[in-house]
Amino acid sequence: MVVGIGNDLLHIERMVKTYERTGGRIAQRILGPQEYQVFLARKERNHKRGMAYLCTRFAAKEAFSKGIGLGMRYPMTWQSVQTLNEPSGKPYLRYSGALEQWMQERQWEALVTITDEIELVSAVVIVTKSE
Repeated sequence: MVVGIGNDLLHIERMVKTYERTGGRIAQRILGPQEYQVFLARKERNHKRGMAYLCTRFAAKEAFSKGIGLGMRYPMTWQSVQTLNEPSGKPYLRYSGALEQWMQERQWEALVTITDEIELVSAVVIVTKSE
């Protein structure tokens, strides 16, 4: 059963400006530990691809927070949900801390899809309840 849907659309340039203004600290604030390691590796290889990665993860967190109906309120925090990839490349969400418990108590799971183009990234999250 679907309990929520969230989406987010972001101009990459907006995040690039924020990244530059904060001296990169925005990435450490938004990304969880595994996401941050991937971000650093991608940014080292290709700055544009690294920034697109940061943007897709930001958009996924925004879409997820909308899908669960909390926005950015506890137990939802930037680092309590990470968008990781299966070996096939398929993205999935991993929760931690109080958010993980909150999701388990409700028997909720979330599916995510992300995409990026030259100027934009988009993420859609569908939250379901086990029946």
